Amino acid sequence: MKFKKQIFGFMDMLRFKKLVPNRREALASGADTPLPKEYRTNILAHKLHPGYMTVELTAIRPLTDRMKEYTFKRLDSDAFPFFRAGEYVSLQGKVGDSLVSRPYSIASSPREALANELVLGIENAGFFSNYLDTQAKVGDQFTMTEPSGEFHYENLRDKKNIACIAGGSGITPFISMAKSMIEGDEDYNMTLFYGARDTKHIAYKDELDELAEKGLKVVYVLSDEEAEGYEHGFISAAVMEKYVDIKDVTFFMCGPKAMYDFVLKELEPYALPIKAIHKDALYCGDRNVENPKTFRLTVHMRDLVYNIDAKENETLLTSMERAGLNAPNKCRAGGCGFCHSKLINGDFVIADGRDGRREADRKFGFIHPCVTYPSSDMEIDVPVAY
Repeated sequence: MKFKKQIFGFMDMLRFKKLVPNRREALASGADTPLPKEYRTNILAHKLHPGYMTVELTAIRPLTDRMKEYTFKRLDSDAFPFFRAGEYVSLQGKVGDSLVSRPYSIASSPREALANELVLGIENAGFFSNYLDTQAKVGDQFTMTEPSGEFHYENLRDKKNIACIAGGSGITPFISMAKSMIEGDEDYNMTLFYGARDTKHIAYKDELDELAEKGLKVVYVLSDEEAEGYEHGFISAAVMEKYVDIKDVTFFMCGPKAMYDFVLKELEPYALPIKAIHKDALYCGDRNVENPKTFRLTVHMRDLVYNIDAKENETLLTSMERAGLNAPNKCRAGGCGFCHSKLINGDFVIADGRDGRREADRKFGFIHPCVTYPSSDMEIDVPVAY
């Protein structure tokens, strides 16, 4: 309601006395049409951030002797949410009595996701990936989180020219990034250094060669084989200098820890700023403990309480999954905070370099179970994933 200030104050007082009657009259004369049950903003928000999705495995394709491509479609919608090329999803499935989740980088492009197709390239290198490799079949259903992660290009932070370094199955996010560049959704010039043992262990070779014809620059580096048209050895600074200006690119790396350690040491003499190098996070696995003890873990989930075994060398998240508990998780690296849980009592150890908690979390007793190992009997309060 508009209110215009009068010259004389008492006129304002008279008008103020009429404010309530006027408001009642306006309300009485309003339309009685029911409010909409859904708003366009909410519909859009749910499309972009659906939380958990029900998906079906539609195709399996071998890439190397240890790596396969898995294609999924959504059953609860006609499209996957749009994402930034380089991000990951967490795939969850039932393996025996365990409810297991693992994060996997997306190989498909954001546009392909809008066509209800999402592709993961997965190497048989762990408990869940072994299950997918040996037992998963077309038609199987899984639960998948919405795409997440910070491993993507940001034009306000990163240089126009980017150098992507892949090792083994670490090629998957760069397939997505290359496709996104070619499709015009990302604005950068990409040079890809792909390290493998030999030509037989190069995943997505045909796709990469096709993308190279459209603007991607690909450099294959073989450690155990010498072949024409391929670099030999490791992805060293000397190799990279042949193709990029090291001080005028932003680096993106995805692969095993040994590759990270080697490449970072090679780049040390260049004194690059922290923001010039991005590493895709490696999920936290078992801790090296001789003769690990087994403790008692009490887990509160809403109004239910579970008492389960927790091994000293396994994360609290792994112990809960082994017991079939639906505990929330995404990155499994201590960074995203999605598994944020309240410590009630007990002693614990956090994996080296993995404590991504905020200062307030440390002060008020919160932990990230995905990177936390028990060192005594423990009691925690954990939110239910879904």
